[in-house]
Amino acid sequence: MPSIAIQKVQTVSSVFWREESLATRAARFDGRLYAPAEVPDAPGLVLHLHGGHFNSGSLAEGEAVATVLAEAGAVVFSLSYPLAPAHRFPEALDSIYVALDALARGRAKWTTRKAPVYVAGEEAGGNLAAALAMMARDRGGPALAGQILLSPMLDACLGTASLRAAQAGPVGCRWADGWADYLGAPERAAHPYATPLNAARLAGLPPALLISAQDDPMRDEVAQYATLLTKAGVAVNHIVEAAPTHWPKAYAEAPREGSCLCSARGAIADFYARTAPS
Repeated sequence: MPSIAIQKVQTVSSVFWREESLATRAARFDGRLYAPAEVPDAPGLVLHLHGGHFNSGSLAEGEAVATVLAEAGAVVFSLSYPLAPAHRFPEALDSIYVALDALARGRAKWTTRKAPVYVAGEEAGGNLAAALAMMARDRGGPALAGQILLSPMLDACLGTASLRAAQAGPVGCRWADGWADYLGAPERAAHPYATPLNAARLAGLPPALLISAQDDPMRDEVAQYATLLTKAGVAVNHIVEAAPTHWPKAYAEAPREGSCLCSARGAIADFYARTAPS
């Protein structure tokens, strides 16, 4: 059994985590490694990318989602990825892809040699996870068992009704500011890795679990992405939590019984079970 199952450095609910690093030839990434108190016999390995708006967010703010991903039955590496505007598309995404590849190649260190690998993220982290799934498809690996996207930021246009209801506008809008910092130039929004909702080719992507809520500003673009993925032949499970959930702020709150994150835990566990190799 992996040593992480007994290294109880920090306690979060029924999950334990410790500070961890991931070394590649080009860089060293800091992060947190989460594991459930009772590790399954063959747990999957999840690369988790915390929320925020490309220019914000932290490992601490991603703790609640990482905890739920682990509680559902996986080992989770939550990555401290480079933030905009100091690190922009595509360089920031390319460096995260290098981290994903290194994590998959070294998975035996944390789980097993043949453990299924997933990407997951909320908000901007959901955008990055969706882009990583495309990159892994296009670059021949690593093979991903699935993608778990929670209220992902998928479209820089900010024109949906759910975003308008959140009073998202071009001035003083954290989503608009985040997109501007991440892209740097408006023409970069045309790239499918930057705005997955605008991708012309979605076939061949791994199964997707999309989680949103009735009061989620990303609700409409998540629904559109679910439809496009389905039309492309990708297996999709799209869940919309009933309001009020106070999403996406709820992602930073500790999971508790009855909360939207705890409600999503069962869906995530089921997703692991359906997508893990038999």
